[in-house]
Amino acid sequence: MCGMPQQPPVRSTPTRPSRPDASMSLLNNVMDHSLDDGYAEAAARKKADGTGGMPKTVRAKLGLAVGLVLAALVVTVGAAQARISAPVLAKEREELIDRIHQQTTAADKLEDSVDDLRDDVSARQREALKDGGGQGDLVDILSGAVEVHGPGVKLVVNDSKDASQGGDGDPRETSGFSDTGRVRDRDMQRVVNGLWESGAEAVSINGQRLTALSAIRAAGDAILVDNKPLVPPYTVLAVGDGQRLSTRFQNSPDGLYLHALQENFGIRTSISAESDIKVPAAPSVIVRTAEPSTRKGTS
Repeated sequence: MCGMPQQPPVRSTPTRPSRPDASMSLLNNVMDHSLDDGYAEAAARKKADGTGGMPKTVRAKLGLAVGLVLAALVVTVGAAQARISAPVLAKEREELIDRIHQQTTAADKLEDSVDDLRDDVSARQREALKDGGGQGDLVDILSGAVEVHGPGVKLVVNDSKDASQGGDGDPRETSGFSDTGRVRDRDMQRVVNGLWESGAEAVSINGQRLTALSAIRAAGDAILVDNKPLVPPYTVLAVGDGQRLSTRFQNSPDGLYLHALQENFGIRTSISAESDIKVPAAPSVIVRTAEPSTRKGTS
């Protein structure tokens, strides 16, 4: 039977699914082959020849060794210099400390000498005042060279109760007062001057004797008497004819000024006549006198 020629069977090849990133073939190629082929080939050839990596020649190894030796030498020299200079610095520091101690001791000795000289000057001034004729005792009292006690007046001046709360904290101006209720230096100046004018023979404020050379000043809210700060209440002691001194002061313009402070700004005051009060001597009296020149002027 003559049959028909047999055809080879047809094989069906399954269709390969397309990749989701098929449209990004260029980007995929760059990512998969980040190194250029030429560079990759050159690197492989250099590796095969043994010219890559660590230095292989004697010259390269010698250069590396010399560099390490130089670095170690620099570190060693620096450490040696540090060890050598450390004792020198320590010695200089000790010498400086010794000099400071010596100068401090010298300053203390000079300060003690100043105190001794001040006491000697005060003693000599007192002796000179005692030899000043029949009015030596009066001169001693007025100059503050001696302690004074006897009848007199005790006057206490204090800030108002709400001084720390009232007002804006500014000092009183010359044309008026603020409502802070604080006692100012010019208030105490008027009080002391009023006592002198009323017949006081000796006056002190908080234990500080006042003389013709004394000054009452201000530093912020603090009152200074001869550069020594005082704090309220201010206790003023005045030696004199107690009751008469009290009456004359209260009727004087300065006494009325103090009364106005009490009425208008709450300044607290109290005055009393005492049978015996004590006013200390001034710590040091420095008197300077001017003498006429005996030199004749030239025409």
